[in-house]
This record gives sequence, C-alpha cells and structure tokens, in this order.
Amino acid sequence: MSTNRFLRMQAGRMLLVGATFCTLLVVTGESVLAHGEDISETSPSHSQSSLSRPSNLASPEAAGLQAACWALTVPYGAAKMAYAIGGGIVGGLAWAITGGNMEVAKSIWIPSMTGEYIVQPQHLTGEKHLYFVGAPEAPLS
Repeated sequence: MSTNRFLRMQAGRMLLVGATFCTLLVVTGESVLAHGEDISETSPSHSQSSLSRPSNLASPEAAGLQAACWALTVPYGAAKMAYAIGGGIVGGLAWAITGGNMEVAKSIWIPSMTGEYIVQPQHLTGEKHLYFVGAPEAPLS
C-alpha cells in the first residue's frame, strides 16, 4: 500500500469520525443559548442588563443568529487560534532571547492569547464588541 493511499484512508476515517461526532452533538445536544436565562440568574458575575437576549429564544431570528454565530465562529476561531499559537511561539522565543524576562514574554502572550474566541449573538446584534486582540496587562508598578 502506498503512503499516499494510506494517508487518504486515514484522513477519510478522521473525517468520518468527526462528522459522526458532530451529528451526534446536533441530534442529542440542546442549545446553550436556550439555557442562558438559568445561567445568568445563578451566576453573580453576569448582570442581567449586559446579557440582553431576544425575548423568544425559539424564534426564527434567534435560530438564525445561532446558525450565523456557528458559521462565523469556524473561520474566526481558526484564525484566532492560529494567532494565539503564533503569539505563544513568538513570546516563548522572546522569553528565551531576553534571558527569561517574563515581562517581555507576557507583553506578547497576553494580547495574542486573550480576546474572544467564539462569535456570540450579542456580537452580531452590536450589544457586545468582538475583541480579536486582548488588552495588554497593566504595568505592575
């Protein structure tokens, strides 16, 4: 068996497993947004005013927002992950080159690794800003 054929078979198997897993999630899973009211009521860290949601979570508009969020999160999340991984590598190199200076490394790591990784309905409705690059940490002095 040639290497190319083996790699194609492996890729096909991985694709089949991934598609099966995603199908199972869709069939058996429930919407996370549908439980948003329960979470916000029990979580003291989120104020009700900052979590404005459509009044009818089963409405076609809410379903459309959820579908759009999922569709946009796939490429956006991939780009954000690539940026964060690149920032991790560059920050590690900067740490090594500067002889272990954590301030230099953190000045690269924090902006590249923080920020939003998932597009949420509030981002699409304009209620919340989508941050690709996180804010740098404030100086410790």
